[in-house]
Amino acid sequence: MGGRGAVFSLEAAMTIRRATPADAPGVARVQVDSWRETYRGIVPDDFLDGLSYGRREQMWRGGLENPSWQGVMFVAEDRALGVVGFVAGGPPREPLGSFDCELWAIYLLRAHQGKGLGRGLFTRFVGEMASLGQTSMFLWVLAENPTVEFYRHMGGEKVAEKEVELGGKMLLAHAYGWHDLGVMGW
Repeated sequence: MGGRGAVFSLEAAMTIRRATPADAPGVARVQVDSWRETYRGIVPDDFLDGLSYGRREQMWRGGLENPSWQGVMFVAEDRALGVVGFVAGGPPREPLGSFDCELWAIYLLRAHQGKGLGRGLFTRFVGEMASLGQTSMFLWVLAENPTVEFYRHMGGEKVAEKEVELGGKMLLAHAYGWHDLGVMGW
């Protein structure tokens, strides 16, 4: 492999691109594995252990194959490992104030965090939403998520909270909002 002077660039090995139906298995793997990595000790183990790659794959493939699906999805792909992260969103699943769109999901395998991929996925999604005429956005995240600081770092401000039930346990979720997607020049 590479002789003297060869340079390995993480960025060169990674691509962020629009998802296709063929990405559904990788997206499902990232979502389930990320939940297990992130929420072990927060969400009941039975719930995490019951997450299904097959059900997640079917859900995402159903959206990606549907021409009228209103969602937008991008994947972070490692040339050697395949899909290692993704972001998806679109119309709000339930209204929250005057926000135009919702970031439904952003997941990145732990081994690939801290390298700029999360920021890349986030900014790619926000840029796409802004180009589609969306002016504001929100997302929901469990308050105990150890990566919640990422959303504040990306300019989000806490705009709401609610309790959600996962695996028989009540957990607090926070909504972070961005009131003007054009301000930061995504």
